Amino acid sequence: MNLSENQIAAIVVDCCYHIHIDLGPGLLESVYEEVLFHELKSKGLNIEKQKPLPVVWKDLKLNLGFRTDLIIENKVIIEIKSVEEIHPVHPKQLLTYLKLTGLKLGLLINFNSPLIKSGIIRIVNNL
Repeated sequence: MNLSENQIAAIVVDCCYHIHIDLGPGLLESVYEEVLFHELKSKGLNIEKQKPLPVVWKDLKLNLGFRTDLIIENKVIIEIKSVEEIHPVHPKQLLTYLKLTGLKLGLLINFNSPLIKSGIIRIVNNL
């Protein structure tokens, strides 16, 4: 598929809405990640799950255990949370992932929000 970042984001938001309606808030992040992975796969999207993300310092590649939840079509990073509230570190973490990968768009999705639309934060990196 040759979709733009915004088109991918629209598909993700729609899937998250339906997942949130069916499952509701309060489950573990791993549950939402797995369900979202399968929903997006069923739409024909290419997705990488729990992809290792090295930190490059000068010429040194450091594998420090960072992992992205989902990368869709090698264009959009999805960071899934199921927390009472998003803390300032969460958007910063996703922005750092975008910078490390060179990708331009990330969605921080908190499935523990009463309404999923208030639980989605769009993070951009030079978009």
